[in-house]
Amino acid sequence: MTSLPGAASSSTPAAALPPAPAPTRRRWLAQARFETATILRHGEQLLVALVLPTLALLGLALSDVPDLGPGRRVDVATAGVLALAVVSTAFTGQAIATGFDRRHGVLRFLGVSPLGREGLLVGKLGAVGFVVALQLVVLGTIAAFLGWRPAGAGVVPALVTVVLGAAAFLALALLLAGTVRAEGVLALANLAWVLLLGLGVLLPTDRLPDALTTLARLLPSGALGDGLRLSLVSGGWPLTQWLVLLVWAGAASAATARWFRWSD
Repeated sequence: MTSLPGAASSSTPAAALPPAPAPTRRRWLAQARFETATILRHGEQLLVALVLPTLALLGLALSDVPDLGPGRRVDVATAGVLALAVVSTAFTGQAIATGFDRRHGVLRFLGVSPLGREGLLVGKLGAVGFVVALQLVVLGTIAAFLGWRPAGAGVVPALVTVVLGAAAFLALALLLAGTVRAEGVLALANLAWVLLLGLGVLLPTDRLPDALTTLARLLPSGALGDGLRLSLVSGGWPLTQWLVLLVWAGAASAATARWFRWSD
């Protein structure tokens, strides 16, 4: 029996079917590669991620001001600059990039694509992790030429501190980018970057005036900077600083899940 003219076929040709999305893992890896390439190709982000921390390292290691407290100056300076690198990539760069992606509708598009919101977040986490690792290698190599000798017993706790610090600052970046208009994100992220330099990132919290010491130690900047100095200079385990970073990461993540807007 022949089908009537114009009747739909009971089976759709394979060529007419839409292509199936790539496996989840491949989508997430592709997004991570894209996010990483975007950071490395973007001149402003590269400036904040590598150039400025390098200049800070040279300036602190080769000068006598400001007072960085006990310990070899190059060792204390390097720990602070590594903290600065984490803040620059996980917070400042991601806040600005995500804020403008939201304004241009990129986040809304990706959120309903096969990538999904989880894939977008995993991509950002992967990109931040890769760039931070690159920063650690580059800045660590420069510091080694300047005479940096980290405490061997502190390498593992330092890596844990970096991971917790990156998680806390990335969560804060997404919270800022998802609740403030892009122009405001640009201004606030850069302002916060400047203020945090002196609140525990480059300058140890015990070098601050008494009125600021307690506040700085409760901020993620102070916890990250002091934690890396304790690990890399003294070989200690910064348990208190880890607790502070975990609280900030958890609170910022919860706030982001509650108030993040995917479009203006």
